Amino acid sequence: MAEKKDPPYFMYFPGNYRWSAAFINMLSSGPYGGSEIGELHKIGTLLKGKAPEDDEAWFHACVKVADGVRAHAKKFDQGGHRYSAAHAYLRACNYYQMAERFRTPKDKIALDAFKAGVDCFHRHVALTDVKIEIVEVPFPDGKLPGYFVHAQNAKGKRAPCVVFFDGLDVTKEIQYMRGVPDLIKRGISVLVMDGPGTGEAIRFGGHYLRHDYEVAGSACIDFLEKRADVDAKKIGIVAISLGGYYSPRCAALEPRYAACIAWGAQWDYHATWKKRIEAQFKTSLSVPGHHINWILGVDTLEQALKKLEPYKLDGIMQKMRCPFLLVHGAEDEQIPLADAQKQFDACGSKDKIFRVYTAEEGGSQHCQRDYLTLVVADMWNWFEEKLVRA
Repeated sequence: MAEKKDPPYFMYFPGNYRWSAAFINMLSSGPYGGSEIGELHKIGTLLKGKAPEDDEAWFHACVKVADGVRAHAKKFDQGGHRYSAAHAYLRACNYYQMAERFRTPKDKIALDAFKAGVDCFHRHVALTDVKIEIVEVPFPDGKLPGYFVHAQNAKGKRAPCVVFFDGLDVTKEIQYMRGVPDLIKRGISVLVMDGPGTGEAIRFGGHYLRHDYEVAGSACIDFLEKRADVDAKKIGIVAISLGGYYSPRCAALEPRYAACIAWGAQWDYHATWKKRIEAQFKTSLSVPGHHINWILGVDTLEQALKKLEPYKLDGIMQKMRCPFLLVHGAEDEQIPLADAQKQFDACGSKDKIFRVYTAEEGGSQHCQRDYLTLVVADMWNWFEEKLVRA
């Protein structure tokens, strides 16, 4: 039998893809205020020797560290040290939400931890110098929660704006820590959203995942067009991971979007999950397999596959006309590079770029979590070219 080679990227928990992916997601958010190496090492130490499937241990380790960081934040806050408090609240938010992501079904313990993370972020909003509004976007059957993060260094009263949707298992708070503080410095506001099937939208709003994501995409544009501080002709969209389905679908079917980034490719999400189920989830997954049932609002995997049938971009990508950037990792274990190539080839835009990150340069993992600052620089530079300098 051939010896199994080590992956060409860092894994904190060798042989445990899911925990390593989550850990590196936290680690890579450090440049944007989302983590501190000493706090992460505490989580790793608490998990030493634990079985890879022991998600209860993961939950309690992350929550324990989050509780400690929140305690520091409250102490700083009570002492009037707003900046120290703001930083600590942001990190605590990250740890609470990364703790909760593997815990499904979402029981009261899980939802309490998630809510603690949201509360920490809201306190960060109140204390930080970054101007952030807590907003709700009108949406069929309710509202979608989000944050409007104001542009810095804007050239006029109306600034370009980027709508930032999440993916399968991300949240608007975690998204903020994936480069938003850098994007606003370029004179671009950001509407960071929990779309259907994610974050608060599903946990507290009952909005399950839906294939027609353009409904959410159009709702965001309607919301932004009413704002006096947004240039409605310069609205872009980006989404991460499964968001590689969301953002292209929105941009292809909603002509008001002026630019689109798919942060990680998607082509046929039904086929992707069919393979995962047939392999009995012995594949690289960022969440437990039953997570898909929860976000779709179904009870069985058979029902999930039925609901996933329309989650395909063939016939959709061809309709896109705005500039398009697709970024993907050469060593992505969740979505093969071949799917990314199909998505790019099908895109109907005349202005399109396909950026592949290799193991040698870094960024070859799923959504470049192994070199976040590089992909963030590339994507935000591109948005700056298309929305500010164009």
